[in-house]
Amino acid sequence: MTRSPRKQLVSALTACAGALAYTVSKVDLARDGELGMPGFPAPPEAYAQVADVTAAQLGNAGLGLLMAVVSLVLVRPPAAHWLRRSAVGVSWLGVAMVGAGVIGFGARAAGLAPGLGDTPPRMATAVAALAVGALWVAGWSVAAAGATRGRRAARAAGER
Repeated sequence: MTRSPRKQLVSALTACAGALAYTVSKVDLARDGELGMPGFPAPPEAYAQVADVTAAQLGNAGLGLLMAVVSLVLVRPPAAHWLRRSAVGVSWLGVAMVGAGVIGFGARAAGLAPGLGDTPPRMATAVAALAVGALWVAGWSVAAAGATRGRRAARAAGER
């Protein structure tokens, strides 16, 4: 395996691991009937806005599984133009959403965004969750960029 495919594999697997960690955390929170993220409990008023906490968290877990599958598609992006473009587009959207979450929760942990909630009561758990999120975003970004470059290279080779 040359360096580029190995980099694509490692970055896509890192993204998949991040998505699976998110999925497991959401199932765990659903089991406990809690909203929020590990280390970042939701404020009490958030519970009034959610009819079924367990269903909401299990829905988030399902989204996590979908993100894991999409990131795995980037290991070897499909040859079909529309499918490759869809996987890359969904990946960049996911990178933006997860990245915004990491930034927001990071600002909350640092006390820079009191409107997002109180500073986490268990900072070690919060920092671990932020580290996983940052690795997830980094891996997914590299995998999506690699798939984007791969598409351009394949298109250029076909034009010759």
